[in-house]
Amino acid sequence: MTPWGGGAYGSRGRCLLAPNPGVMTLDGTNTWVLQEPGSSASVVVDPGPLADGHLDRLTAELGDVALVLLTHHHFDHAEVAVEFARRKGCAVRALDPGLCVDAPPLVDGEDLLVDGLSLRVLTTPGHTADSVSLVLPADGALLTGDMVLGRGTTVVAHPDGQLGPYFSSISRMRSLVLSGEVRTLWPAHGPVLDDALGVLDFYLAHRRERLAQVERALAELSVPLSPGLAADPTLPRRVVEVVYADVDESLWGAAELSVRAQLAYLASP
Repeated sequence: MTPWGGGAYGSRGRCLLAPNPGVMTLDGTNTWVLQEPGSSASVVVDPGPLADGHLDRLTAELGDVALVLLTHHHFDHAEVAVEFARRKGCAVRALDPGLCVDAPPLVDGEDLLVDGLSLRVLTTPGHTADSVSLVLPADGALLTGDMVLGRGTTVVAHPDGQLGPYFSSISRMRSLVLSGEVRTLWPAHGPVLDDALGVLDFYLAHRRERLAQVERALAELSVPLSPGLAADPTLPRRVVEVVYADVDESLWGAAELSVRAQLAYLASP
């Protein structure tokens, strides 16, 4: 596996990798710096966590910043947003009004034009309820936040994250690829993905297979499908022990979040 260290992508993107590697963050959080060629100001997406000088690095390396955007509320994306924006004298925008500073919340389908840079907002709930992705049409890129990762698959962080919206969001992303508008995926963790359609198809197939595995685990545990599935506090762990038996136990906590979302999905009418 080739280590991921960020870098320049397309004509408008640069990834500055935060020094917060981990089980959930892979190599670290990708802070994306977007700038139209020849322009004087950038847009910074997910300035990240307060980890080992990342805030100071962003402050020192980046010149004029016109806007900070957040793909969702998790601290490894949003922790330094307010302070970074204060240092750069700009606004912060996100889907959640509580994360915004001096600007309104983002709106699905909204076109953003910042110093010549064109972006479009795509609300993509699933990983969290407030997850958004950003279309960068001129580079054929989609910034996916945590909805799609550069390696492996994402967590549907139940109860905030839900599987029904997740399926819908991945399908929306897939439609952009099929239309030719998006060719490459720029995730918030891990490397850029050039096979956008293949990755999204895998995400859908993988999640459906996991659902089937959960159903088989329920049968093995003699637990019938019913509206009360999601209410049993011990069931997710028991299912994880069956479905994720071949997965390192360090990942079982994250797996349990996704299993809770799967049980809620299966229990829904």
